[in-house]
Amino acid sequence: MKYIQVLVITVVFMTITAHAQNWPQWRGPEGNGVAAAGNYPVKFSDKDGLLWKSELPGKGGSTPIVWKDRIFLTSGIGDDEEGEDGVLCFDWSGKLLWQVKLGKQNPGKHPRGSGSNPSIVTDGQRLFAYFKSGTVAALDYKGNILWKTNLQEKYGKVILYWDLGTSPILANGNVVIAVMHGGPSYLVALDQASGKVAWKVDRNYTCSDESDHSYATPLLVNEGERNIIVVWGADHLTGHDAKTGEMIWECGGFNPANREYWRVIASPVISQGISVVPYGRGKHLAGVKIGGTGDITKSARLWEKKGTSTDVATPVVIDGKTYIVDFKGNVWCLDIQTGNEIWEDEIPRGKGVFYSSPTLAGNTLYLIREEGTFYICEIIPTGINVLNQIDFDDYFVATPVFVQNKILLRGDTYLYCIGKRK
Repeated sequence: MKYIQVLVITVVFMTITAHAQNWPQWRGPEGNGVAAAGNYPVKFSDKDGLLWKSELPGKGGSTPIVWKDRIFLTSGIGDDEEGEDGVLCFDWSGKLLWQVKLGKQNPGKHPRGSGSNPSIVTDGQRLFAYFKSGTVAALDYKGNILWKTNLQEKYGKVILYWDLGTSPILANGNVVIAVMHGGPSYLVALDQASGKVAWKVDRNYTCSDESDHSYATPLLVNEGERNIIVVWGADHLTGHDAKTGEMIWECGGFNPANREYWRVIASPVISQGISVVPYGRGKHLAGVKIGGTGDITKSARLWEKKGTSTDVATPVVIDGKTYIVDFKGNVWCLDIQTGNEIWEDEIPRGKGVFYSSPTLAGNTLYLIREEGTFYICEIIPTGINVLNQIDFDDYFVATPVFVQNKILLRGDTYLYCIGKRK
């Protein structure tokens, strides 16, 4: 019997009893770049309101995660050439409780890159980390290594022009990683408890040079009675059964001229059964109605825009709207059903570009430039109103984290915590 597309498709994440207490993955508790309800700082400076900053033992670009009273992140430990992949644990005073080395790191090529770009994900009991070296590891909250494997030793070297950026996700009791690069590409699911391969499926398309490279992170959605892993890269958006990895549907048409160097960095976001997909090196954006079976390219494409998009920073999506920030700080708010522009504005000019993805907390959008300028912007009907602007003496690619009424910023050199003193 032909599969009938469900009317409602929802994004699925782990059960979290108190969202405001946890930030279990990159892009937050709901995976959409939106913070749980809270009273987050707005008026502060790099000194007034800075609760602490803790020096990091090496370079890394991953966004921290939080579970209750612990903060976790990946980082190089030691110098680039001699350093190791590491997982760090801090408490809320900024004290480093433990750090675990997981083997020799593969340092970054890009000036802002590193061997520790993917973010950790947690199920509330275990930590799952993935590195440019190919190492995947599970640890408990005390820093004990539960299992460790290396995807590149198993399946071959990853060929990417820049540094690995895809974060792992959790689905159906497995840690799922998308490996999309200039060689044989695949999805692999590792059992969360043992690290054994639950399934592995190929995901390959014929692409022009570098267009098959993807740094995006998959998403997990629910279509009726099954969970679907949505993967973006190689000029295709695909949906895979989370139990088996089998491809259920695919949507192409993102590179009809077969242009070179259309690698993708920013991840898609999903709301109301619509995926907002950035592509074309920050020049194109599409709205795709996900779900169904087979090739949905013609039926699923709702809208396309040119000149309104993002290359690196993943959008925010909530309440039928998406907020998009490009390299230079141009900001758009679009209706996700139609792609119609609600407003366009821009962040005040400054040094550096936006690698970090924006985060929305209530009605306030938080963004940080690579060279340390942090903007706190109120969303108004016609655009944004800058409420505060702070300069930090550090470099930033990680996304701001909002939890327990505090803000965490991960720089090249320090981990920062902003909040009100008790």
